[in-house]
Amino acid sequence: MLGIVLGTQLVGMVLALAIALARGEPVPHGADLGWSIVAGMAGVIGITALYRGLAVGRMGVVAPTTGVLAAVIPVVVGFALEGVPRPAVIAGIVTALVAVVLVTRAPSHDDGRASGLPWALASGLMIGLFNVCIGQLSGESAFAPLVVIRLVQAIALTAFILLARQPWRVGRRFLPALVLIGALDMTGNAAFILATQSGQLAIAAVLSSLYPVTTVILAIAIHRERLSRSHLAGIALTAVAIGLIGLGTATL
Repeated sequence: MLGIVLGTQLVGMVLALAIALARGEPVPHGADLGWSIVAGMAGVIGITALYRGLAVGRMGVVAPTTGVLAAVIPVVVGFALEGVPRPAVIAGIVTALVAVVLVTRAPSHDDGRASGLPWALASGLMIGLFNVCIGQLSGESAFAPLVVIRLVQAIALTAFILLARQPWRVGRRFLPALVLIGALDMTGNAAFILATQSGQLAIAAVLSSLYPVTTVILAIAIHRERLSRSHLAGIALTAVAIGLIGLGTATL
């Protein structure tokens, strides 16, 4: 697992560096450099805690707890720094949080496994902090900060792997998927940075937290997984939430 995460971070760093150079973006400095470093550390702790929580705990606890915390923290900070948005946007945010819980719910049964709640809380807090840090970037560049973030994450993971003597090698057959994951991850982070630079942090954080909806839809389409009533309700509420947020921001 750690080898896959490390590989995706390195792929993302190389792609972000290439795009930053092509766009002529300046090297992050001052506050942007500091926020990027903190974001990198928070991000790597958050994603590692999430994977650990899913491995040892129950998905029905870990996934929604992480998703909601990762969205609520930037919302609270965004309200404090940028002001409370219009009622339609607030209604959309609340609806989106409910949708995340419904979409990420797993059937509840006692299989003897721990809940994984401590890992979920740690993951949600760190990913929420990551989103907040991203929202504080000045707007001078979008891809150059990602180079710093990915570099910090790669260094932290490498240090942990060496000190804890964790396995890290990835089979060659997984390399194409690793490159694709790294590229998609970098693209998602870059889009989030651009969203926070052109709009409100709270709105960008909530809309990005709806990613489990895409995961569920792909699982249904590709793996033929069954669509539960909870999933159906969550997907429907996602459309409502996006509509409400769009309605509220259109008049700003």
